[in-house]
Amino acid sequence: MTDAQETAAASSLRTTGGAPPDDGGSTAPGAPTPLLEPREGIPPVIADEAGLAEVVAAFAAGSGPVAVDAERASGYRYGQRAYLVQLRREGAGTALIDPVACPDLSALGAALRDTEWVLHAATQDLPCLREIGMVPTRLFDTELAGRLAGFPRVGLGAMVEGVLGYVLEKGHSAVDWSTRPLPEPWLRYAALDVELLVDLRDALEKELERQGKLEWAHQEFAAIAAAPPAEPRKDPWRRTSGMHKVRRRRQLAVVRELWEARDRIAQRRDVSPGKVLSDAAIVEAALALPANVHALAALNGFGHRMGRRQLEQWQAAVDRAKALPEAQLPQQGQAVTGPPPPRAWADKDPAAAARLSAARTAISALAEELSMPQENLITPDTVRRVCWEPPQSVTADSVAEALASHGARPWQVDLVTPALLTALSAEAA
Repeated sequence: MTDAQETAAASSLRTTGGAPPDDGGSTAPGAPTPLLEPREGIPPVIADEAGLAEVVAAFAAGSGPVAVDAERASGYRYGQRAYLVQLRREGAGTALIDPVACPDLSALGAALRDTEWVLHAATQDLPCLREIGMVPTRLFDTELAGRLAGFPRVGLGAMVEGVLGYVLEKGHSAVDWSTRPLPEPWLRYAALDVELLVDLRDALEKELERQGKLEWAHQEFAAIAAAPPAEPRKDPWRRTSGMHKVRRRRQLAVVRELWEARDRIAQRRDVSPGKVLSDAAIVEAALALPANVHALAALNGFGHRMGRRQLEQWQAAVDRAKALPEAQLPQQGQAVTGPPPPRAWADKDPAAAARLSAARTAISALAEELSMPQENLITPDTVRRVCWEPPQSVTADSVAEALASHGARPWQVDLVTPALLTALSAEAA
């Protein structure tokens, strides 16, 4: 038994840092213990095929679940690729792998294919792990487990402190992980991120079982593992911060041209798009529609530190947008495939607005009763879709079928159907 397991066994679930409401579980007083060093020290970073082969063999021979984490360089580099992969498994210890030097980890992924992977906030790391050949078939998400169990704070540091009684140092979470060589304090931080993940998983599994929610968690984890890669966003330029200020179609075209020009440059230079040109500067240029480089240079975000050549490339993008014929200008807003925004329901369909209000009240009460966030009980989008276009005949079976058709898991269907049935039936009556 590890130190962390002994701590957890002695204290069940601590309350330091936030824990589920006390409904019978024991708590333990005392200050949490700082976790300063990995148990076996900081492992060397694996950066060649020979070292990777040794890791694959060691982790294939290990036992029990494997803790997995990945560090990206968001805000520094283009895209969301992994720049460090951390793993820990009983019998194999901890491994730190450089996916820049070893870009194909499919052999490691294959060796762990039948193993349960333990991740914290799995949906954040799975896309970059998939890119390097690591795709789990089974997983346990400690952040999602914390949400289902009713923890008000579900960051890794808060969970480790609240459940196991250890404090993780989180000072390096936002550093540039593309830096080479990686400084020793960063490597220590990275190794500690997987040090207690399996211990945390074991404690949360017991808590979920105690609350009668373990099967719910298993269904959620299976859905995450089975989910296909996300489709590319349509018109990603529309997510530019400050877009609400842009009203005219010609101005929208300027945003689109500048965004796409910035994206090409950022990808070529492998830097974060925000380091090339800020969203605020893009919106500023769209609103002003500058006539020339001199006018562009006077705008916020295109200041004195920007060279003539850079200014000319941005002005060229503005000029391209200004030259577009009306038929090629982007439309205001995106095509809506689902219900309209809820704020418009009262005018468009008062009956649907009443259904949504009743459903929200019922879902909120049920989520509070179950001690979990409403969005984990059922997604707001699913509720909106069922309320906007309810079944022709409102019955328990038809409501359950509607929920399932929008991706609700069986446990969600079982719990939410009675609440929605009441809301929809009241409106129908």
